[in-house]
Amino acid sequence: MDFAASLSLIVPELVLSVSSLVLLLAAAWMGDKASQLISTIACVVLAVCFVLVAPSVCAGVSGPDTLAFGGQFHADAFAGFAKLMIYAASGATILVAPAFFGRIGAMRAEFPVLVLLAVVGMSVMVSAGDLIAFYIGLELNSLASYVLAAFLRSDTRSSEAGLKYFVLGALASGILLFGMSLVYGFTGTTDFDGIHLALSNGLPTGAMFGLVFVLAGLAFKISAVPFHMWTPDVYEGAPTPVTTFFASAPKVASVALTARVAMEMFGSEVDAWRPIVIFAALASIIVGAVGAIGQSNIKRLLAYSSINNIGFLLIGLAAATAAGVSAMLVYLAIYVVMTVGSFVVVLMMKDENGQQIEGIADLAGLSRTRPVLAWCFMIQLFSLAGIPPLFGFWGKFVVFWAAVDAGLFALAVLGIAASVISAFYYIKIVKIMFFDEPADTIRGESDWVHWALLAICTVLISPFGFLLTAWLGNLADQAAAALFLLA
Repeated sequence: MDFAASLSLIVPELVLSVSSLVLLLAAAWMGDKASQLISTIACVVLAVCFVLVAPSVCAGVSGPDTLAFGGQFHADAFAGFAKLMIYAASGATILVAPAFFGRIGAMRAEFPVLVLLAVVGMSVMVSAGDLIAFYIGLELNSLASYVLAAFLRSDTRSSEAGLKYFVLGALASGILLFGMSLVYGFTGTTDFDGIHLALSNGLPTGAMFGLVFVLAGLAFKISAVPFHMWTPDVYEGAPTPVTTFFASAPKVASVALTARVAMEMFGSEVDAWRPIVIFAALASIIVGAVGAIGQSNIKRLLAYSSINNIGFLLIGLAAATAAGVSAMLVYLAIYVVMTVGSFVVVLMMKDENGQQIEGIADLAGLSRTRPVLAWCFMIQLFSLAGIPPLFGFWGKFVVFWAAVDAGLFALAVLGIAASVISAFYYIKIVKIMFFDEPADTIRGESDWVHWALLAICTVLISPFGFLLTAWLGNLADQAAAALFLLA
């Protein structure tokens, strides 16, 4: 494929890159007074990229025509499916940020630019077909994320979150690089397809160590147990719009990258990595569920909820089939909607002075003081718990069905049993909102943007969401098929 054809496949990334640089210059010249304008333009850019990518997802494109720059970049339906979720979640983050930062006088024009730069990295991550592209995308996303975590420079918690994220992220990057060097050393190539073919005749001991280190580094990025320790502290300390971003868009990119690495790069050695994924899945479900029970801060609780949900996503990956990957994508799409909706509620938890409230105890009696907010939050929580007839139930159902279909009956049973534990802390919050005496501390009003996002997320995960099952499942099937061309 010639250079012009390769460029045509990376148009969304070019649009994001050029827009980021132009907006960065605008932020430098115009200052923070232009932050609202820059945020609006950033959302328009993300919408344009969404439109550019959507046709490839609907068409289910795959094969040699989707490879750019000698196979280093895959513009297939799988990457496109992940990008659509990344663009949507990133756009939601930019929309809710001005109200939060403006209230404390901390809105900076650089915020939407940093989000766009992180999105560029995530786009490269999910399309990576080579270890070099994989690492460049990962680091571009991570560097922007470190700054976002510490965005409130005068806030001790934010600075602490940024420092913890940076130190542990650097450690994970080192682990990844070491694993990549081993894989390259024992296969002689950095190309995913080349590694797949090189390992098809057996897995050398050195390459096995490389596989373990690569998966360990990716486990940190998706906050899977036992590399989850950074998640509660960073989620709590980072500004809430940033936490919304971390819990959605980068999570999508990291999970999609993990699936691509497992199925494309190590697809010929499923029996080698499946036990690792099964352990991480079950451990994440249990640790996420148990760890959330004693939390008093709503953002820390949602951090453990994120760890818990990663466990369910990994069950789909453990199936190592097209149906398993498809189920994982369906669950991921539903999870993004539930997560954005939940964090929008957290952003709307303000006292009469407009100050953010994060204590779970402050939700007491919310159904009597702010009934609409309480009912919407209840729907988000019950959907996260997978309680029918909400759409979150469908995500868990397809993942468990894929595991059973792949012969992993015991894993499905254990996952279902462990999901009962996670339902406890979701129901606990609902009990506090509907049955405790009102604390009457949440009195602040929210703008139409927050209400609009909350309404959209609530409708999508309500029983009306089941109208999308056939359409979403078809898109996910086409996207998953793109990873199994060498199988």
